[in-house]
Formats: sequence, structure tokens, C-alpha cells
Amino acid sequence: MILYLVRHAHAVWSPDENRPLSLKGKKDAERVGEILSTRPIDTIVCSPYLRAWQTIEPLASRLDFEIVSENRLRERTLGCWPGPSFEDAVKDTWSNFNFSYPQGETNEAAQSRAIAVIRELKTGKGNGKYVIGTHGNLLTLIINHFDPSIGFEFWENLSMPDVYELFIDFRHHVHLKRLWVP
Repeated sequence: MILYLVRHAHAVWSPDENRPLSLKGKKDAERVGEILSTRPIDTIVCSPYLRAWQTIEPLASRLDFEIVSENRLRERTLGCWPGPSFEDAVKDTWSNFNFSYPQGETNEAAQSRAIAVIRELKTGKGNGKYVIGTHGNLLTLIINHFDPSIGFEFWENLSMPDVYELFIDFRHHVHLKRLWVP
């Protein structure tokens, strides 16, 4: 199985989870399409949030593919944290997979819903080559499922966008390769 994991391109932050890409994000989304359009792909599955969708659209257009909207690939809900920074709050959740802030979601719950999508893809049609359009935390949680050494520091160093090829061979060995060069 090969997963092409795509973190959405830059969007100007606002509390609206359905915020669009910035101009830079739209340009970078075109580049994501260029990078992945030469790869063998069976299906494109994406978070329903606009910034993730807009990042994948140029690829889908190049390949004349439909994008499958998948709510379980949405951003992990962090909830209401009392601390001073978003990064500190995310770090807290990585230090304990079962911890969540009020109205938040644990890493374990978010990872479980994302991996359920991948398991369903694996049992479907095709040759096992999928594009997953999602968000930084969920992308990191997906990789962490296959390689537990991946964690907060990996998330902290992601760019917007970012693209990784995650190859899982028949012996369940994992090979991770970054395809995006910021």
C-alpha cells in the first residue's frame, strides 16, 4: 500500500475551520498537483474542510478524478486549553494519547478514525495507492500509527503544504519519504 499524505496548503488563520487557502496556498496547491500527478493513484480521499479540499483540487483536476469527501479526515479538535500557546496545547496531547482538553478529542480517538478510513480503503478496489488530503495533526497521527517514533517534533516541523509518501510493504515494513521541498 502507498499513501500519499497531503497536509493542506497555507490558509490565513481564523476560527472558521472551513477557511480557504491564501494566494500562496493556492500556488502551492498547484505544485502539489504537479508532484503527485505523475504517481500511480487509485483514489483521492480528503477532509471536507475547504483548505484541505482546495489543496487537492489541482491534482484531481489533472487526473480527472473525483475527490471523495471523508469527514473522519477532518482536523483533530483540540478543544479549550488554558495555556498560552497552541503549540504547547498540542504538545500536551502528544505527551499523553488519552488526554484531551475540554470539548477536545484525544490523539487516540483522532488516530482511530483516520486509520479506520485507511483500513476501508485497503479492502476496497484498486491497487492500494491513495492520496489522503488532511491536516497536520491527523497526518502525523496516521504516520505515528505505522511508526510510533513519529510524534510532536515531526508535527512541529511540517510545512504548509507538506507531502509524504508512506509505503507499507507486504511484511508491514514502513518506508517514509518526503516529497515536498519547501
